[in-house]
Amino acid sequence: MAANSSAKQTVAPKAAAGVKAVAAAKTSILPLDDRIVVEAQNAEAKTAGGIVLPEAAKEKPQQGKVVAVGPGRLNKEGVRIATNLKKGDVVVYGKYSGTDVKIEGVEYKIMRETEVLAKFD
Repeated sequence: MAANSSAKQTVAPKAAAGVKAVAAAKTSILPLDDRIVVEAQNAEAKTAGGIVLPEAAKEKPQQGKVVAVGPGRLNKEGVRIATNLKKGDVVVYGKYSGTDVKIEGVEYKIMRETEVLAKFD
């Protein structure tokens, strides 16, 4: 007769098909629907003329690298429409687009795919 184990098994939640996750040491983030997670590229510290800018004078970055993509949005019939972006794409977005989040010291933006203005090839 097998003994009943009182130890709990921990099972990692499964991500939906096609969903990519950002995984830091212990934290992972899975965007929902047509949302994406973008790691903003740092603003330039120098101007073209060589002038060093202080932190307060730097503009907010408007481009970054996609690090996670949601499964896509649902249309009225309940069919999932996949996003046009994938992990690793470099995108341009509006200055005030998305929501800023900080996960384990790294700053990300979570935004809808429609807030992305363009992507680099």
